[in-house]
Amino acid sequence: MTDALLQNPSSRTFDIRKIVADLGYPSHWNWCWENYKPTVIELSRARGLRRHLEIGAGRDPLFQPGESAELGLDITLNDISAHELSLAPSGYGKVVCDIASPQAPDILGRGKYDLVYCRMVMEHVPDVAAMWRNINAVLAPEGVALAFFPTLYAAPYVLNSLMPEKLSRFLLESIFPERKQDGGDPKFPAYYNYCFSSEARMTPMLRQAGFSDAVILPFWGYAYFSKFPGVRQIDAAFNRLAERRDWRAVSSFAYVIATK
Repeated sequence: MTDALLQNPSSRTFDIRKIVADLGYPSHWNWCWENYKPTVIELSRARGLRRHLEIGAGRDPLFQPGESAELGLDITLNDISAHELSLAPSGYGKVVCDIASPQAPDILGRGKYDLVYCRMVMEHVPDVAAMWRNINAVLAPEGVALAFFPTLYAAPYVLNSLMPEKLSRFLLESIFPERKQDGGDPKFPAYYNYCFSSEARMTPMLRQAGFSDAVILPFWGYAYFSKFPGVRQIDAAFNRLAERRDWRAVSSFAYVIATK
């Protein structure tokens, strides 16, 4: 997969592809969780991206204040929920707004940030194309955006999208108690709008949003069926096959790294 990352480099994306390849990118799902923070750090270091905006940071920002100071980063946290943002540590700029709203670029600041990123946020946004347009608007020239999100049509997300919210919440909270509203990782409604790892489906929308290039990295696998013997093994075998065959339609997660 590393060799594939280095094929067909463009002047704007070759360095990003090389950064991810140098981090040892495989397409297994554990890597995307373990290396999201290193990817942000390496993008910042390699391209001199100091002014950060973390979207949907809520109670759990990627960097603690001491880390951001050590790395020389100026980080602003954004969330649609004032309550979630109030649970984040102090020491950051904090902006409450809906990133997909028409007012978001003016509230956050047009051209203000060098790097904008989010993890497990885009699946909760009904209009992701508007979100990408607004991200582009708040980026400085040659700025970079990184989005990490679950992708269709992985089985857990298809099931989640088809079920009524109350039922899907009950099932998830029954299996994973930490996902309860008063837990450390509460569940929010998911729409999976533009949550794909296919270049054919994502690139036209990103270009319309104003981005010049994008690198899309797919991942396969998850832990949702870990408590179901039999189903767990069958599902894992299918995901390994899909990973080998590069079946993007059933990927589980993706990184989209877009350059303005």
